[in-house]
Amino acid sequence: MYYADFHIHSKYSRATSPSCVPEGLARWAQLKGVSVCATGDCTHPKWMEELKSKLVEASDAEGLYQLNAETQKVVDHEVPDRCRAPVRFVVTGEISSIYKRGGRVRKVHSVILLPSLEVAERVNAKLATIGNIVSDGRPILGLDPCRLLELLLETDPRCALIPAHIWTPWFSMLGAKSGFDSVEECFGDLTSHIFAVETGLSSDVPMNRRIRCLDNLTLISNSDLHSPSNLGRNATVFCGKPGYDAMLSAMRTRDPKGWGGTIDLFPEEGKYHLDGHRACGVCMAPEESMACCNICPVCGKELTLGVLHRVVALERRGREMHLPITPSLQIPDDLYRYIIPLPELIAQTLDVGDTSKKVQAAYQKLLVEQGNELALLLDAPDATLDSLGQVGACIRAVRAGHVTRKGGSDGAYGAIKAEI
Repeated sequence: MYYADFHIHSKYSRATSPSCVPEGLARWAQLKGVSVCATGDCTHPKWMEELKSKLVEASDAEGLYQLNAETQKVVDHEVPDRCRAPVRFVVTGEISSIYKRGGRVRKVHSVILLPSLEVAERVNAKLATIGNIVSDGRPILGLDPCRLLELLLETDPRCALIPAHIWTPWFSMLGAKSGFDSVEECFGDLTSHIFAVETGLSSDVPMNRRIRCLDNLTLISNSDLHSPSNLGRNATVFCGKPGYDAMLSAMRTRDPKGWGGTIDLFPEEGKYHLDGHRACGVCMAPEESMACCNICPVCGKELTLGVLHRVVALERRGREMHLPITPSLQIPDDLYRYIIPLPELIAQTLDVGDTSKKVQAAYQKLLVEQGNELALLLDAPDATLDSLGQVGACIRAVRAGHVTRKGGSDGAYGAIKAEI
C-alpha cells in the first residue's frame, strides 16, 4: 500500500511557498509518508525547466520520475533515517477554465495527469496558442474543459483529466456559482473519459455518494497544497507497485489489487463546508440558510453557500425528478479514513498554535523516533500510541471518530479537535 497526492502547486503559482520546489516536495513527501507526489504546474515553462534539470525517469516505476542523484543527496541530509523512503513524481497540472456556455460564465478547474515530461511539452505547445501559460502555474484559459480533455487525448491517449475540488462554489464542475448540475452536462459526449473526480477539502466520500451522477466515478483526495508541509493532508491510497498506468487503471476499475481508497481531513475543516458570512460572524447549516432564503440575518445580503448546501440541493433535485438516490456503488468504510494532521494534535496537547516553535520541535522529535506522519496516524499499534501520552490518546480518538467539529465557511477554515 502507498499514498499518492496528485494535486499540488509549485513556487510559480500565486500565493505559494518558495519551498515548493522538487527537493522541498521530496523532503516533505518522506516526512509525511507520501510515495507518489505530483509535480504540479506542468504547464509553466520555468517550472518545466526546473523539473527537467532535477528529475530523471524512475527505473522502478513506469511513467514516473525521481530526483537526480545530486539533488537526492541534498534531501537525504534533511530527512530522519526512519522517514527515508523512495519518492516518485507524476507529471500533473491544474487548468483554470473560464469561459461561456449556456448563457453563463463557467469557471471550472481541472487536474491533468500526463505520462511524461515530453508529453507535457507537447500539451503546452498547444495550450500556448490558446492563452497565457506563463503568468501563473495554474493558467487561466478560455478553454472549455470538454475541449481541454479532447486536446489531451489527441496529444496522447494516456493523458487523463480529473475535475478538481468538484464542489467549490466558484471554481468547480458542480460549483453553485459557475458550475453544472451533472458530469454529463459539463463533458457531454466525452463523459465516458471521466473516470474519477476530486472531492476537495470541504467534502468527503459519504457526501459525494449522495449524488447520482457520481455513482460510477472513483472519488480521489489530494492536498491542493500551496506549502509542502501540507502534502498528504488529503491523499489517495493505492496497492501494489507505483506506476502511471497502474494508478490510472486502479482509479478506472477500483480493483482492490490496485485501489485502496482515500485519506481525508474531516470535511468540516474545509473553508467552504457550511454557509456563511465571515464579515458578519454568521455560519449556518444548509437547513438554516434555506429557512431564511439564503440571506444573511445580520446584513441582509446573500450568504456564501457552501459545499454541503450544494450537495443537499442536488440531492433534493434528484428526489423531485424521481431519480434513484441509492448509490449504485457502495464504498466500504475502510476505504475512506480521516485524519487530523499531527502538528494540530500536538498543538492541542500543548495548547499553542500549530506553527509554534514548540509544536515544530515536538513534531520533528516524533518523526525521528517513530517514522513518517501518516504511518503514525494510521498504522501505529496501540502499544506505540500508549507510549506517546496525550498525543497518542488524540490519535486513538481520531481513529475512533471521537472529534468535535466546527465547520468552516465563506473562506474561513473550520476547527476539528480530538475528544480526549
